[in-house]
Amino acid sequence: MLPSTKPAVLIIGGGIGGMSAALSLARIGVPVTLLEQSAQIGEIGAGLQLGPNAFAALDALGVGDAVRRGSVFTDRMVLMDAVDCSEVATIPVGEAFRARFNNPYAVTHRADLHNTIFAAVKANGNIQYHAGAHVRDVLLRKHEAAVTLTDGRSFVASAVVGCDGVKSVVRQKLIGDEPRVTGHVVYRAVVPVADMPEALRWNAPVVWAGPNCHLVHYPLRSGDQYNLVVTFHSRNQETWGVTDGSKEEVLSYFHGIHARPRQLLDLPTSWRRWATADRDPIEHWGEGPVTLLGDAAHPMMQYLAQGACMALEDAVTLAAAVKACDFDMTGAFRLYERARVARTARVVLSVREMGRIYHASGVERLVRNSLWKGRTPERFFDAVEWLYDWRPERCLQDAA
Repeated sequence: MLPSTKPAVLIIGGGIGGMSAALSLARIGVPVTLLEQSAQIGEIGAGLQLGPNAFAALDALGVGDAVRRGSVFTDRMVLMDAVDCSEVATIPVGEAFRARFNNPYAVTHRADLHNTIFAAVKANGNIQYHAGAHVRDVLLRKHEAAVTLTDGRSFVASAVVGCDGVKSVVRQKLIGDEPRVTGHVVYRAVVPVADMPEALRWNAPVVWAGPNCHLVHYPLRSGDQYNLVVTFHSRNQETWGVTDGSKEEVLSYFHGIHARPRQLLDLPTSWRRWATADRDPIEHWGEGPVTLLGDAAHPMMQYLAQGACMALEDAVTLAAAVKACDFDMTGAFRLYERARVARTARVVLSVREMGRIYHASGVERLVRNSLWKGRTPERFFDAVEWLYDWRPERCLQDAA
């Protein structure tokens, strides 16, 4: 028997993870209050990539078709050597890929994805949201949690989910560990298709891998724009955060790169600069009626393009755990964590290794370039099956 009054949940953070968690819980009847510290709810950033696992989660959230309408479906994923301009690997993501993983591979603008989920949140009567809600403290009690804001307001609920990113206030209260500043700096920009060299207008996420650096580009918004991302190992001591970038800094890190990819660095008129951070995986994300989700639980670098995808999976799994535990939030949160900890830790650690592969130099670069030669599409599909074959109906299996 389900309780006649379902426990209310406070969600801290209104990014993609927080919005998805709110929607997932609200769709099973849980009353949700969503607190976002920014004065206006929205997303910063540019493009992001959505694997089949993300679309499986989006379908479970009821927004899959809407997201598909705003996405660009790519033909393949490509890894190029940025030094000699040779092709290292191509993974086709057409009909055979879709048949294998039941969903496509696509790219979209981060704001478009966020707005689509936010529209569903606003349309759901079980969700109240508050912008300008900066959390100061979280107080844990036996059967509830209280959140105090910096402006003096307070909220009490049966449970709290911290979706408040890399520098999570909720995580600091629960665990108290510090983010690991990686030293990898990411610059992001969007350029009009008319400014993109015709020879590089590929319908694919393309990685140009160089020594201690790489470039990525792919189309956005029906191909009217191209997302451009560059990453390098900073020579300075970095502090996690987002600032305006400098073209001069970017150019200073891309010596020895072939002229074909290097021309992309001259395209943006402005850049945004991310000094990235992740965290070492941990076994437990919460206690009592409190848990973490998305970057608050398992922040990761960008090398597998799975940050948003993992947050979407988290949100669907959280609601599945709540249903499986008959709305006992403490039990549900521990079940959710058992289902997610190992998988997300594998992604975090795999991302770090992929960063090493992308940025190989010397003999390691030669080894990298030989890794995938002669591989059939099926062998590529086998290699990524653990990542892309996630399904909502199996989302609690790892808890065992």
